[in-house]
Amino acid sequence: MIQHRRRAEIVRRLRCSGPLSAAALAGSLGVSASTIRRDLAELSKQGTLTRVHGGAHAEADADVDMPFANVAAIAPEDKDAVAGRALELVNDGDVLLLDIGTTVAHLARRLRGRRVTVLTSSLAVLDELREDECVELLVLGGLVRRTYHSLVGALTEDALRQVRADRAFIGASGVRGDGQVLDSTLVETPIKRALIAAAGQVVLLADKGKFPGTGALRVCGVDELDVLITNAGADSATLDTCSAAGVEVMLACD
Repeated sequence: MIQHRRRAEIVRRLRCSGPLSAAALAGSLGVSASTIRRDLAELSKQGTLTRVHGGAHAEADADVDMPFANVAAIAPEDKDAVAGRALELVNDGDVLLLDIGTTVAHLARRLRGRRVTVLTSSLAVLDELREDECVELLVLGGLVRRTYHSLVGALTEDALRQVRADRAFIGASGVRGDGQVLDSTLVETPIKRALIAAAGQVVLLADKGKFPGTGALRVCGVDELDVLITNAGADSATLDTCSAAGVEVMLACD
């Protein structure tokens, strides 16, 4: 993982899970402790986090997240592989709900040229599909959340109560060891729950870096998922928990 992506991921993890040691960050990101200490020193100098003995912490903010472009720069190959596997579930004529999120945006790009209907509150999905005449595109109303290229609020939730889709593709900030799906943004969580309620099948797209993951807010339990798509190398114990609960686990090839 290149430097700026690694540092963005460090901040995301600290905001979601609270203080972490340099050793824990080094182990989970696959780099040396000295590399992590240099990253923490630079991020502290920028005012992004606060150093503590042996590690660091960043203030959790349920309403402010990293900009979409920063998140998109984290493990893009893994996300695109997950999106490619997700495409296997799409049939011509399907009505699809697409969540916000960078992995779902990869899926939107792969839907170009398909005879499907897409409903979304993601402006990133809109950007991917606005010129495609094959895709029937419906954009849900709401308040524009510019940082994350999304629409949120009561209007978005009301619109979702009026629709029924074949399947919803959702994202998350992490999946806990017991299969709980988590997110870190207060205003987005109700939208994700509404997407789940409006779909016949719920598909979670989560790259391997989100297992086991963290987040301040619970989106849903493992029993509300039908399919989970991730990369080979995701935490096997968490995947086993999901499989035992009846979730179909699909692994994307590199």
